[in-house]
Amino acid sequence: MSKDVYVIGVDYGSDSVRSVIINARNGIEIAASVFEYPRWKQVLYCDAAANRFRQHPLDYIEGLELTIKDCIAKADADVAKNIKGISVDTTGSTPVAVDTTGTPLALNAEFSENPNAMFVLWKDHTSIKEADEINKHATKFETNYLQYVGGIYSSEWFWAKLLHVFREDEKVRKATASWVEHCDWIPFLLTGGNDVKALKRGVCSAGHKGLWAKEFDGFPPNDFFASLDPLLDGFTSKLPNETYPADQAAGNLSKEWADKLGLNTNVVIGIGAFDAHMGAVGGQIEPYFLSKVMGTSTCDMLVAPINEVGDKLVRGICGQVPGSVIPGMMGLEAGQSAFGDIYAWFKNLLAWPLQFLDNEEQRKSIESKIIAKLSEEAAKLPLHDEDELAVDWLNGRRTPDASQLLKGAISGLNLGSDAPAIFKALVEASCFGARAIVDRFNREGVTVKGLIGVGGVARKAPYVMQVMADVMNMPIKIHRSEQTCATGAAMFAATAAGIYANVEEAMNAMGQGFDAEYHPKPENVEYYAKRMKKYEAFGKYLEVNGQ
Repeated sequence: MSKDVYVIGVDYGSDSVRSVIINARNGIEIAASVFEYPRWKQVLYCDAAANRFRQHPLDYIEGLELTIKDCIAKADADVAKNIKGISVDTTGSTPVAVDTTGTPLALNAEFSENPNAMFVLWKDHTSIKEADEINKHATKFETNYLQYVGGIYSSEWFWAKLLHVFREDEKVRKATASWVEHCDWIPFLLTGGNDVKALKRGVCSAGHKGLWAKEFDGFPPNDFFASLDPLLDGFTSKLPNETYPADQAAGNLSKEWADKLGLNTNVVIGIGAFDAHMGAVGGQIEPYFLSKVMGTSTCDMLVAPINEVGDKLVRGICGQVPGSVIPGMMGLEAGQSAFGDIYAWFKNLLAWPLQFLDNEEQRKSIESKIIAKLSEEAAKLPLHDEDELAVDWLNGRRTPDASQLLKGAISGLNLGSDAPAIFKALVEASCFGARAIVDRFNREGVTVKGLIGVGGVARKAPYVMQVMADVMNMPIKIHRSEQTCATGAAMFAATAAGIYANVEEAMNAMGQGFDAEYHPKPENVEYYAKRMKKYEAFGKYLEVNGQ
């Protein structure tokens, strides 16, 4: 490609949305912009004690417009004229109830302050009961409808959340024409969609969270859901049988949004997908390399040739779906419900007294240094068998074997247990949880050959990454990109717009490579191998006795 053409990648995270303009010829970032959700920042519509985390669609819409316009303002005038595509990734499963026009109910005056009419964020665990019922219910059928999601359905996912909202809120239930994932709704919005029946669903969201499978001719049959709860009777008729990979187009930018953004209606809008799936592409995933997208939680992605995976089904993961990451390859997803969230929790615990400081600037300055100082001091600690030991299930367990009922724990505390020692135990626990995922893949016959780290924790936490390498006894290479998920979205935008024939071509041309690699320290590997066994034993004890 000799001519500069540009694409936009939009990445919706848990706390903010970020957009980037990227030169599709060489992957160079032209501009970037981040928008923190104002309503979310005020903790509106959430109740952490009840595991309820909801986000208002206005946070998403305002952030979409402001970040793209900001990027365009930062770029040269010629850039805007040559933007060819926009693709979007989001957290997931983050669904919302919509009306017949595909409008989220919270955008209607009647439901504007109703959390049940808003997007149910991935980490919302209000539907633990419903997920448990789905798991028990599935055993009654000759066809195993959970076989492609690791055999266990999670409260973080599509159907459990839908059933919970329907049971809790009759008004929302009666007004709901369909239930739509965030990553499918944003492309619908940008293309000017006004009929929910025409909304294109991505295979990524439908396959990994919605139980869609080609083998089922779409979603499980109505009988599966109607016999689970009559409230779901007939709901599958409101969902399409066809789904699409993210290298395809959802349509073109609508005139309304073209006018808002200062673009033209020739801009192609790609099918949406989840952040980790596009982030794995942005991080230049390789077959059998586990791409670890590390942020508040982790999403671990692995791709392999479909013919090599064959009929292997990996138990206890978050699904294996053909084409969900790279079209033409099997995409396998795992992850941890809390990762960076664990460190943030401990930081907030230590910082609690700082809220009483009158000097806000001083408070923020101290808070910003806590994790870095803890990491520095924890790295100096000698390694002993009797060190404090933690289990990382502070937000439940995603994989292997999802259970949001589980809780985190710390053992071995004594009067000498100081903040760095406890932080060390928490970091080790998060790495042991990551090791459990690798061990599960290996035992199930899908061998992990290497590790790729992407995301904020991977780039900004060298102590955590070194412990990760030691625990895994495997090198981990860190991708150079600051905005890996948004970059992955841009790669898909370039493919959907026809700039590249396939995602692999876009990834090779636009990828920025790796700028760090952590290797296991031989003197630490044996220590962590012993500690891993203790972690597993501690976890088993908690599962049986600790709840």
